[in-house]
Amino acid sequence: MKKVYRRKNRSVSLLFAHMVFCSKYRRKVFTPTVFTRLRKSFERTARMLEIDLLAVEADRDHVHLMISFPPRLALSTIVQRLKGAASRDVRAQKYPEIRRALWGAHFWSASYFVVSCGGAPLEVVKRYVENQNSPDRRRKDAGERKTGDKKTVTENKQKTALHASPDGEARTRTRKQAALTKQ
Repeated sequence: MKKVYRRKNRSVSLLFAHMVFCSKYRRKVFTPTVFTRLRKSFERTARMLEIDLLAVEADRDHVHLMISFPPRLALSTIVQRLKGAASRDVRAQKYPEIRRALWGAHFWSASYFVVSCGGAPLEVVKRYVENQNSPDRRRKDAGERKTGDKKTVTENKQKTALHASPDGEARTRTRKQAALTKQ
């Protein structure tokens, strides 16, 4: 899947979520006919919300969706709108399999599952964040460069990043030290 960033006036984003919705009482009501109606409803709602519906599949008692969404929408809002529209649409059709399995006005279980997906694995992101220099350090380095001190500039070029040593203190490694550690 190609990464397409959402670009707006003040933000650039790439957000994905995997969602699972269960039928009320986990009843096995998702027949091919009902699922086709659900898919159409999800697609229509996704267009209205300006989210991308990347995948939709169903088992007999639950539905999986993978979406890409803008940062202005809360996931809870997306879930509410998708489930609400689909429930109204399917209930309006008065399918006999649904009328037999589900009584009352409810179609979905009140709960849902959602997890972010895509992008780099958590360990890679954590390592990236941990290896960033602090804002204080950047300002100090920038100030030293302005002085024109050649030794300071050379030392700064050799430094790679801060890392935590076994005793918990932050230390700066040079490229030479990093190379020796790898051996």
